[in-house]
Amino acid sequence: MLVTGATGRVGRVVIDQLLDAGVPVRALTRRFEAAAPPAKAEVFTGDLTVPESLDPALNGAGAVFLVWTAPPRTAAAVVERLAAHARRVVFLSSPHRTPHPFFQQPNPMAMLHAEIERLIAATGLESTIIRPGMLASNSLAWWAPAIRAGEVVRWPYGAAETAPVDDRDVAAVAARTLRQDGYTGGDYVLTGPESLTQAAQVDVIGDALGRRIVFEEMTPDEFRSLSEGTAPSSVVDMLLAAWSAAVGQPAHVTTAAADILGTAPRTFRQWAADHTTAFAEGS
Repeated sequence: MLVTGATGRVGRVVIDQLLDAGVPVRALTRRFEAAAPPAKAEVFTGDLTVPESLDPALNGAGAVFLVWTAPPRTAAAVVERLAAHARRVVFLSSPHRTPHPFFQQPNPMAMLHAEIERLIAATGLESTIIRPGMLASNSLAWWAPAIRAGEVVRWPYGAAETAPVDDRDVAAVAARTLRQDGYTGGDYVLTGPESLTQAAQVDVIGDALGRRIVFEEMTPDEFRSLSEGTAPSSVVDMLLAAWSAAVGQPAHVTTAAADILGTAPRTFRQWAADHTTAFAEGS
């Protein structure tokens, strides 16, 4: 099994899950020195922007976990190479087909995901599409710096509701659909088990830390200014539009993770309790 995005939040855990199940794993990374995979994983260097660089890792691989982390121009060539070597692909996509307003805002990444899905379907590869919603670990990038500093968390659209899904549950679904038959053609939207406002999520983190965290509403324009230079404007606009559309209605919640894994997905409270160190002052 070949895992791309091997050093990412989901890919690294997919490797662990496969190794725990006794499955031989290849980890693909752009820089060998940055990989630090489990000792039992075979590491290959390769770059999605240089499709021919993937050939050594693909040679003899039966299935591929595909995480697209590159510009779109080489997508067709990469998918063509996957089809020439592998029998099955599990693609980490997004819920752009979900009718909930949160997922229906203009989104360049969703457009790219849709194109890659089309390319995969055209090859005849056995494929499974998994579509995580909002990842719980996003809160590490968004709120952890202020929480660690003991500051107020200032954020836009505190009333927007999402259903954060634990990265470990996404990885477990990916590993299960990679190594077991019966998921060909599957299309799974993965969410956490409950709808929570963004302000409530900050409260949950505070509960896990045993202290109150003050949440203060930020205007969209303030968020744009804060994000300048750290995120593309198209991503910032997409997030603001999605959060705005999510105010006043429950998040889209599915049972897909539970249906595949046979156990309930982790709650955001469980995720927060397992990540208190990342939010603790002085960490």
